[in-house]
Amino acid sequence: MSVLFDGELFADYHQIYIADANGDFAADLPTDWNDDILAQGVNLGPGVIVVSTVRNMTTPFRVELHEAEPPIALDAVDHAVECGLTTSGEIVIAGLTDYAPDAAHASVPAGSLRALVVGTRLGTLSEDGLEGDDAYVVHLWPASGDQVVVRKQWTVG
Repeated sequence: MSVLFDGELFADYHQIYIADANGDFAADLPTDWNDDILAQGVNLGPGVIVVSTVRNMTTPFRVELHEAEPPIALDAVDHAVECGLTTSGEIVIAGLTDYAPDAAHASVPAGSLRALVVGTRLGTLSEDGLEGDDAYVVHLWPASGDQVVVRKQWTVG
């Protein structure tokens, strides 16, 4: 396993994205945010995964690259959703309003990847929605498949 990014990103509009660095991800960012997409916690565009966060603030975010699907203890997380991402071999990791050329970039295997997006401590959000201990980890590994699979659903309250 290698860590591609471990830091904080500004989740403006509750969104952080991982995108193929050679794609036109600004044009490919999905714009349809219906209730089902909000519940699954990710929204997909061509070469783009948008992670929906509970906070509209700076949020801990980590991206890991694995050789194969990692074992994740789902009982230790609040929400987990699996999806696909196709890349040219380089990704951008950024908040929605970050300037992509200055954002974090990382090398990944070209082709199809699976992503498991995991959210923890989602229920720690303050009443005003500005503070919390929520954190997000995206596990990537080479594998094919475009389907979105919610492996553990988090609901408010």
